[in-house]
Amino acid sequence: MLHNDFPPVVMEPDAPFDRIRELYLYEEPSLLASIHRGDRREATRVINLILVHIYSAGAERSELLKGLLLELIVMMSRAAVEAGASQTEVLGLRFVHLTELAGIEDDEQLARWLRESVVRIFDTVERHVDATLPSTVAKALKIIREESAGSLTRAGVARKAGVSPSHLAELLHERTGRTFTGLVREARIERACGLLLTTGLSMAEIAAECGFCDQSYFTHVFQRLKKTTPKQYRDSMDVPGHPARQAS
Repeated sequence: MLHNDFPPVVMEPDAPFDRIRELYLYEEPSLLASIHRGDRREATRVINLILVHIYSAGAERSELLKGLLLELIVMMSRAAVEAGASQTEVLGLRFVHLTELAGIEDDEQLARWLRESVVRIFDTVERHVDATLPSTVAKALKIIREESAGSLTRAGVARKAGVSPSHLAELLHERTGRTFTGLVREARIERACGLLLTTGLSMAEIAAECGFCDQSYFTHVFQRLKKTTPKQYRDSMDVPGHPARQAS
């Protein structure tokens, strides 16, 4: 039997699944919003939180839990279609998810299935976005994501994308609804989220790694975009074996 080291969560003895359902219904707005804006990090946070509760159900788990998780994936699939993913592709994924779920027998398989299902859903949305974005915008966004740790300027990105700075600003705002500066900040915060979840670096080190002038400004921007502090974000994923805990 698979041993798990996740922290215990108080479950109702007679209805362990009610707590899980309440949790994901509570987190549903955040999860749906993350799909619409392509925020894999936030979706991963919610999924891992749900997994903690699933493991805490222990021996009380049964086929009912599979039904709850399938409902979760169906809800995410609807959000993917609303975000622009191919309805035919998403419907095909539902069949795959259902078939795989029926054969799951232990915790490890269940966690892997849920995480892989989320990745597939995000991939369908991103394929649509990549297919509909003008090449100049797609190239500029790729540069911003890949070079977010450095000193990015609108003029520098525009030069690499092959357009004037003013035209790039117009294209980005038209296609994303955000300014160049706003997109850079978002890219840096997404990079920071990855470092918070996968390394034991200090807040000051992460701020520097992600192109922020100091830790205070990094915390201010992070809290404005994520509605939580960097420390709280890291602590929400602080389970035994997490790099941040090992480094402490």
